[in-house]
Amino acid sequence: MTQTEKDHDATTGAVTPRRFIPYRRVDLANMLLARDVLTPQQRAHFMRTNKTVQAHFQNEFYQLRQTLKNAYAPHDPDADTRFIGSTEDDPYAVDFSNALVTVLERANYDKVSDKDLQRAMRASSLFQVKLDVDLRDFEEVQLYTRGASRRTEVLREFFGLWKRRVQFTNFERVVLFLRIKPNLDEDAVLIQCPPGSTMIKLFQNVPEADIEMLFPNIRIGMRLIDKLLIGIPAIASGAAVFTTRMGATLLLLGSALGFWIGLSAEPVELNKAALIAALASIGALIGYGWKQFSNFRNRKLKYSQALTENLYFRLLDNNAGVFFRVLDDAEESECKEAMVALYFLLASNEPITAAQLDAKVEQWFKDSWNCILDFEVDDALRKLHTLELARCEGERWTAVLT
Repeated sequence: MTQTEKDHDATTGAVTPRRFIPYRRVDLANMLLARDVLTPQQRAHFMRTNKTVQAHFQNEFYQLRQTLKNAYAPHDPDADTRFIGSTEDDPYAVDFSNALVTVLERANYDKVSDKDLQRAMRASSLFQVKLDVDLRDFEEVQLYTRGASRRTEVLREFFGLWKRRVQFTNFERVVLFLRIKPNLDEDAVLIQCPPGSTMIKLFQNVPEADIEMLFPNIRIGMRLIDKLLIGIPAIASGAAVFTTRMGATLLLLGSALGFWIGLSAEPVELNKAALIAALASIGALIGYGWKQFSNFRNRKLKYSQALTENLYFRLLDNNAGVFFRVLDDAEESECKEAMVALYFLLASNEPITAAQLDAKVEQWFKDSWNCILDFEVDDALRKLHTLELARCEGERWTAVLT
């Protein structure tokens, strides 16, 4: 699948631009140098300054990594080390949350607003199952996504007899940040989780309508259509069982009851054969009821198994492993953005504006690599200016050769 096919918006016919550059840093450097438009001096400068940029961000993100590790330590549910300190005032959670948000933004993740989260939870699940999540179990919920695209999928319904084509928004990466309440209700699904703990999870390829499946306190229910598919045949066949198996037994019991309360003067003989027949009818009715209950339970188990299998392949990392991975993504993104901006400044024969640089970069990715990119030119130029690798005169930028 090409990049354009992957990001194609089936609704509008447009292609969704991505904020992050979907290539490895080393591959991107080779892609740029393969254009062969730099002079030998510029090429040597580009390769030399690349190492300077990488060393700068490696040092910066090493410090940030230590900060995140220390901030998350008292709240890590997977830690096998002992924490020495006090958490009475919970001084770390806010610092960690803010630091994590900063890293996610630098890794080109977008925050999902509360309004969008509620809208996604109201949408029909692609799993064709009712998913319920009680957000009241959490003190804080933050959801970040990266790489949104429109996709189309064919769903099979009514035992595979009916096919329906649906279009949905798919997220290539989703980070879920949760702070569990210190005091949970006894009936809460999260009662097995450490109260007050902080959970972070990273998933891949998540449909927007199935955001609920990422939460640890998910409850699986039956849709109305599922209840009708089970209930209507059960009522119809149950009525048949009731009339054929229980008709004679009810007549016998009704006659006996009428005699006992004085409504009938004719005695009713309850012999051994009649009792056996009555017990057999009652047993058949109970067995039928149990069968219908088992069908309902098995359907829910089927959904639970499908959900578990799906999450198994979508889950990429948990807790501390998430921010280690996101830190690496953020470092890569910072280096790649600075690298691309520096190359195109060097390749320009004259000073250019930020808008011109942005257009050149995005056009190159589109024409040469079939990649629709929303390049963050202002951020890239800011990094180069901080590192004294580019200067601005008026509104025009040039690379600083050393």
